[in-house]
Amino acid sequence: MNPIFRQIITKTVKQLFGKDRADKISNYITAKQALNLKVTAMHLFKDIVFISLGILVAGFGLKGFLLPNGFIDGGVTGISLLTEAMTNYPLSVLIVIINVPFIILGYFQIGKPFAVKSIVAIVGLALALTLIDYPIITSDKLLIAVFGGFFIGAGIGLSVRGGSVLDGTEVLAIYLGRKTGLTIGDLILIFNIIIFSIAAYLLSIETVLYSILTYLAASKTVDFVIEGVEEYIGVTVISTHSEDIRVMIIEKMGRGVTIYQGKGGFGKSKENLNRSDIIYSVITRLEITKLQNEIEKIDPNAFIVMNSVKDLKGGMIKKRHFKER
Repeated sequence: MNPIFRQIITKTVKQLFGKDRADKISNYITAKQALNLKVTAMHLFKDIVFISLGILVAGFGLKGFLLPNGFIDGGVTGISLLTEAMTNYPLSVLIVIINVPFIILGYFQIGKPFAVKSIVAIVGLALALTLIDYPIITSDKLLIAVFGGFFIGAGIGLSVRGGSVLDGTEVLAIYLGRKTGLTIGDLILIFNIIIFSIAAYLLSIETVLYSILTYLAASKTVDFVIEGVEEYIGVTVISTHSEDIRVMIIEKMGRGVTIYQGKGGFGKSKENLNRSDIIYSVITRLEITKLQNEIEKIDPNAFIVMNSVKDLKGGMIKKRHFKER
């Protein structure tokens, strides 16, 4: 907070509430500002670590696998690799130049922090490709396709976790998705079909087939890095025995529970609609069978809805043992 602005606030508070109350409020503002600064610094440090690791890993995938063997990937990276193969321009320069329009679009569509981080990440990748002497790992085409895609996907996923991108194709897909109604996945698939079709004409069918394998490995790795190892499932349970199910989830599953107040919708008149507690919890995919079995023991007619959960933070995500106080 600006010191002058703080002095004005403190003086005004003293006039309204007295000196003692003003000192307490001033201490609260100072503590809140310190907490905000600490959280901001921690997030910035984490973003820097993710982006740095993403740059190093993606560079290893490119120079250690794809570049020495003439393979390409999808997205802007694929366009850059294809252009480099046709023109012999440095890949590090092409990656920056081709990504510029997408970063500008990202500035207007997503925001300034995203654009700044993405510029840093892309320039960092270009410098890594220029300055770091990565070893060539193998000449086996299958290994190149699979592990080259794996390391590129891991690098892109880590950079996304850091709030940036190494490939601007997704930014364009987000923009066009808002305009056309198509999903981001559909648009990225269309882009890559075009890229690989051009590559098939300019290079060879065999190279393109291996490159498609590279793209598939990269895309799956990106999902794996972003979404995490464990896939979480959100479970909604509607039952007349909601209290017994709530206790079971806490005691036997070791999971947290949220309860919504609901009302049954099946009935001709509003007076006949029964009120009930709706239970919501989050479990891992491996716990689905156990949860279903336990619910069936309590209420075989319970209505259960399950949805995939992409990311989680806070709450009882990890299993805990319930202790009644």
